[in-house]
Amino acid sequence: MLISPHDYLDQLLKIKLINDNISREYLDTIVEDINIIFCKKGQQFLMEGAPVNGLFFICSGKAKVLKTGIYGKEQILRFVGEGEMIGHRGFGTSNKYGISAVAIDDCLLCNLTNSIMERMLKDFPSLTYDLMLFYAEELNRSENKVKAFAQMTVREKVIDSLLYLNRKFGVNKKGYINIKLSRKEIGDYSGTNNEQVIKIISQLKSEGLVEANGKLLKIPNVDLLKKEIIEHNFFLDT
Repeated sequence: MLISPHDYLDQLLKIKLINDNISREYLDTIVEDINIIFCKKGQQFLMEGAPVNGLFFICSGKAKVLKTGIYGKEQILRFVGEGEMIGHRGFGTSNKYGISAVAIDDCLLCNLTNSIMERMLKDFPSLTYDLMLFYAEELNRSENKVKAFAQMTVREKVIDSLLYLNRKFGVNKKGYINIKLSRKEIGDYSGTNNEQVIKIISQLKSEGLVEANGKLLKIPNVDLLKKEIIEHNFFLDT
């Protein structure tokens, strides 16, 4: 559902990459070309193989970024929350998106098309520089993840994923990780399957390392759980 962007410039300015480099006055001059989109929970808003149409920023809500592997199995590459960007790997390098994106809960999205992004990058060198640093950091993390996951057991991969979610989204008032994911989604991110995730979470519960309430998960002692993967984890200090 498309929404008039005039009332949503404040949300757009909450995005660090935009706020650090672009003024509200400048956004006012291009506001008619900005697409604001509302997506309901479970709705796909970016399709793998679709023509690239700029970048998507999460103004509110959460989403998962997917890629189709062999035999059609979905692999969750990452989770994104407020202020984060999707579609950047296709921008400027490809005619088609290499990933899909689905809203985990209701999302408010801002889409800056190819032409707007090209104009902004030329008008604001600082934006170009910050985007270059973002790409460099993303590449470094991707390379580290491949190396780390190759050395981990399935149990360690699931634990690493739970710690990552805990850091990224924080916890609610009751201490549960502030995102609801099915065991399948955790498996799709961890590089394993639903059955293995159920088994490992059951083990972690019996060991007192994790608590569960439906899809909600809690890590009572983060430092204790970290010890399980301290040799491999690459995200612990980020």
